[in-house]
Amino acid sequence: MNKVLVVVFFLLLGGCTPMPPLNFSVPNVGVSPKKIDAELRSMTVTLGRPDEAKGDLPMGIEATTAMWQTALQEAIDRMAIFKDDAARKVNIQVKVLALNIPVFGASFTTKTIARYEIIDRATGSIIYTQEIAADGVVPANHAFVGVVRARESINRSVQNNISQFLQALGSVDVNKPMFPAPTQQ
Repeated sequence: MNKVLVVVFFLLLGGCTPMPPLNFSVPNVGVSPKKIDAELRSMTVTLGRPDEAKGDLPMGIEATTAMWQTALQEAIDRMAIFKDDAARKVNIQVKVLALNIPVFGASFTTKTIARYEIIDRATGSIIYTQEIAADGVVPANHAFVGVVRARESINRSVQNNISQFLQALGSVDVNKPMFPAPTQQ
């Protein structure tokens, strides 16, 4: 009887912690004092191919790419770093290379790796490219239920990944591409 009461107690206690939604929206994004002399025309977020993967890409991860893209677009819009009337037009392409989610543990750390590229639409030059790795750490005292901690660690990891990219945008110079396109004759 005592074992049944203990199980019921833990189930009730676990039921008190609501499951957080997946939410990749980056908090506290401010307007950038620096502007990139280019207009952002499109953005895509996709999963890396198996030969590109730098870690786990668990089944079902496909659904997160749309949320990642929406959160990134929202953050860039709030940052107001691109010029809408610029002559140069660019695309941002993000490829998710890893989303390592721990299966169990007291504290949860999720690691994401994504490659961000800014591409000049007119020339095909890669203006900027970088693989960004970020962790999302949720301590054991965050919630009693492990699934809640795991989900929150995913949120934090993707938010931190996007945040690192936003910080790197301040150093982008569209006039000095990292990989210029070969000139055509």
